[in-house]
Amino acid sequence: MNLEQKIRNVQDFPKPGIGFKDITTLISDPEALKYSVDQIVEDLKDLNVDLIIGPEARGFILGTPVAYNLGIGFVPIRKPGKLPSEVVSYEYELEYGTDILEIHKDAIKPGQKIAIVDDLLATGGTVSAATKLIEKLGGEVVALEFLVELSFLNGREKLNGYKVNSLVKYESE
Repeated sequence: MNLEQKIRNVQDFPKPGIGFKDITTLISDPEALKYSVDQIVEDLKDLNVDLIIGPEARGFILGTPVAYNLGIGFVPIRKPGKLPSEVVSYEYELEYGTDILEIHKDAIKPGQKIAIVDDLLATGGTVSAATKLIEKLGGEVVALEFLVELSFLNGREKLNGYKVNSLVKYESE
């Protein structure tokens, strides 16, 4: 299946000059959604993954069905103030300023094998921060799975040493 045909390109969103890759058209198509989840599951099935981690918010959409299909648990990573129990935080640099990700302190046991599943690999900042947060809790990140990769933004460069898989790659905007 050609997943790229299922993704809507919205010009000048969220600001002029940006070509936004809208996955809502893909995830609303039952065959494309199932195919995408199945492809990620296939890539992970032999890695003995213990947990799927999904960054807020679109990582929840893909990560949960992947976890279900692998018969393992799912853990969300969220922005500050969204999780109800004790959390561990990780602050990271953005182009203009900083951001913070949080995870429940008891979400990962030391030594657990973790796969991060998200919709988009762009600059790599968020997923790099998520790997650091997981490793801070003693988890071992064994794979990073994305629906879409914007290769021209060189996000993979921040992820050296990790297994990275993307279902759709855009070489230019």
